[in-house]
Amino acid sequence: MATTHHLEVHPILPERLFRLSDLAYNLYYSWSRPVRDRFDVIDPDTWARVDGNPVRFLQRVPQTKLDAAAADPAFLAEFDAVIEQFDRYLSDAHPQPLKHAVGDGQTVAYCCAEFGFHESLPIYSGGLGILAGDHCKAASDLGLPLVGVGLLYRQGYFRQYIDADGNQHARFEDLDFEQLPIRRVVRDEAPVTVGVDLAGRTVRLQVWQATVGRVPVYLLDADLPENRTEDREITHRLYGGNRRTRIEQEILLGVGGVRTLRALGITPDAWHINEGHAAFSILERVAELTETGLAFGPALDAVAAATLFTTHTPVPAGHDVFPAELVDEYWKPQLAHLGLDREGLQALGHDPAHDSHFNMTALALRGSRQHNGVSRLHGEVAARLSQAFWPEVPAEENPITHVTNGVHVETFLNRDLGRLFDSMRRDWREHLHEPAIANLVEGTDPARLWSMHLSAKAHLVADIRARLAEQAERFGQSHIRLKRKCRVLDQGVDDVLLVGFARRFATYKRADLLFADRDRLARLIESSPRPLVFVFAGKAHPADEPGQALLREISKIAEEPRFAGHVLLLEGYDMGMARRLVAGCDVWLNTPEYPMEASGTSGQKAGINGALNLSVADGWWAEGHSHRQGVANGWVIQPSPEPQDGEEAADLLDLLESEVIPLFDQRDAQGLPTRWVEWLRHAIGTTLPRFNAARMVRDYATDHYGPAIEAGQRLAADDHELARGINAFRQTLDSQWRHVEADLIGEPPAVIESDDALALDVAIHSPGLAADNLCCEAVLTTDAGDRQVVRGEQLQADAEKETATHRIPLPEGLSGIVEYQLRVVPTHEALVHPYELGRMRWL
Repeated sequence: MATTHHLEVHPILPERLFRLSDLAYNLYYSWSRPVRDRFDVIDPDTWARVDGNPVRFLQRVPQTKLDAAAADPAFLAEFDAVIEQFDRYLSDAHPQPLKHAVGDGQTVAYCCAEFGFHESLPIYSGGLGILAGDHCKAASDLGLPLVGVGLLYRQGYFRQYIDADGNQHARFEDLDFEQLPIRRVVRDEAPVTVGVDLAGRTVRLQVWQATVGRVPVYLLDADLPENRTEDREITHRLYGGNRRTRIEQEILLGVGGVRTLRALGITPDAWHINEGHAAFSILERVAELTETGLAFGPALDAVAAATLFTTHTPVPAGHDVFPAELVDEYWKPQLAHLGLDREGLQALGHDPAHDSHFNMTALALRGSRQHNGVSRLHGEVAARLSQAFWPEVPAEENPITHVTNGVHVETFLNRDLGRLFDSMRRDWREHLHEPAIANLVEGTDPARLWSMHLSAKAHLVADIRARLAEQAERFGQSHIRLKRKCRVLDQGVDDVLLVGFARRFATYKRADLLFADRDRLARLIESSPRPLVFVFAGKAHPADEPGQALLREISKIAEEPRFAGHVLLLEGYDMGMARRLVAGCDVWLNTPEYPMEASGTSGQKAGINGALNLSVADGWWAEGHSHRQGVANGWVIQPSPEPQDGEEAADLLDLLESEVIPLFDQRDAQGLPTRWVEWLRHAIGTTLPRFNAARMVRDYATDHYGPAIEAGQRLAADDHELARGINAFRQTLDSQWRHVEADLIGEPPAVIESDDALALDVAIHSPGLAADNLCCEAVLTTDAGDRQVVRGEQLQADAEKETATHRIPLPEGLSGIVEYQLRVVPTHEALVHPYELGRMRWL
């Protein structure tokens, strides 16, 4: 039999269409429908076959289609308009509202293990990566000078297939980088590479660039011929391999990321470590300073001052830990460069509350001076979990704060809503952070809003049918069986109540909570006046057997006769499916185990499209739920004080039965669900202004990037004088703090009049510590529960006796019973957070 050979013939872009290449290699297309439409119009069949990848499209589209488009005046007019809009977006004239925080010539480095921009660049696994992608997109929109750093995975994450028994099959396929929207970085006509030492050998990394609007993201690839076979495989799979592979990936990300930016002449003024995977970048930056002669301690303080660390999960499995001996193997050769011994290195990764493993979150906390969770509730949880790092400071006052996540609106907003917003206000994209943006839907006719939602829902239902048909064909299932699965969907998008659950299948997310009482659920489905459909989608990590067991369980439930057509499980979850689900579902279901959900941005994506959230009050929903005058943006499942799946499952079914279904069923004489539409309107109006990525990035820039830049500059000035000073003070504090004593002078009156002035005087004895480095505070708590911290001033000091007197004036306006506690805290001009030293002495 003759051998079959393959030849791929690429078309030549007509000169008139050469700018298609610019559009294809800028991920601006991932949120610009007009750009994607230009490719679709040229050849819809090819566009569908390449799954929305414009680079692959330009390699596969027939030459005749391109030539026809180049000769079509109507196409060219719209094409020119898109190019004009694209060029205007990229120009320096674009609004840059964050110069007060990050000024001209300043840069923020954003380091993350995964980035989710679009399904055409599959180097993400889930929420962390998509959040990172949204962060870059919003930074581009706002003109924030940010540069991303990550890894380029040859096999990305995995393609998910689910067989007829519900077993997940993970298919890893090599990506052809020449078919992706990325380009090799070239300088002086040569590809840019950097080397990273790994346990006595050097691994070379090829640098690629993904362009995200105006933000460059540099991706590092170890799959080079000059590397050993096993080293080429380090960057093959996202979150793949064993502990050794993971530490090697994280060294390449952290160390290689810093060296890449240096090789490109980029000197960031602030560094944002997005989850602990990139924390080794701290050690590389410290090594740069120690090699100039600066001691390790001051070098760490200088690096930390300019660094922000964001933690994304309270789940222990989300924090990478490595055996101490494995860390020794890779970092022992670098200790001399760092000016550090083994014990000092291991101490950096020691988690005081847990075992002796080297913890990347601990390294990130010690190597940064600003830290945040990703929702208000998660910030509180993260502060409690990390309290041992600042043992004398109450958790609510330690340096961990929060910036609530937001989503990139244009990426996930359904097309019709985008057009509506354009008709209402052309510049709405520049004002997403303003409360008044809610007015975009306030005056819209209810029938129009409902029609737009039904249009998105119809597209989703068509996609679900197609996916189910593809799965059935692969399973060899009959047409009758497929028809049975689709029988409820076929009853009409206006009537069907469509509930979506799509996210990573981890056990704490409790995809099975809905099925805790299957008999009751079956009765609810049977008695519902409107057809009820639950759609599930999501991937379990290939090593997460309990998560895969959840998939099997839901697959079996979906096959039960009483649930057939009412419970659907889709395979192949990715960003494309996610966009359709959040735009088309009526209700978005989220049932995590409290308080394990850090944020949960899928609910935000659904909310901006008008879906009503039905969620445990965890993550963003704890602050996002809004209810006023009989109208809400969804429903809250109150978490039990102790994990009680049964109680919360019963509450979920109660809400479905008594509130969700009746609200959806209410129709006026024309069949319009007017009250549901009011809730839909409220969902958009309350989610859009508060939970968008533009607001999120503004918060980061103002509250964290600006202060990090300022602190980093101060500690680096005058040959790191302030860094040396704070490090010396820290050492003195370690040895002398236990000797500090303080006493209240005199006995304040038990009762005062509201207009009386009262001050509390405190005497401090501080052997070995300068009086100027200590201050007194009063913590006031009213009978209404309001809490206030008042810092005092030093009245006098006696250096010889090592004593000082401080006065704390109580504020005006106090009333009722006021409890107060007094404390002494150390202070220094180099502090980024007042309590970062972790010391606090209560009187």
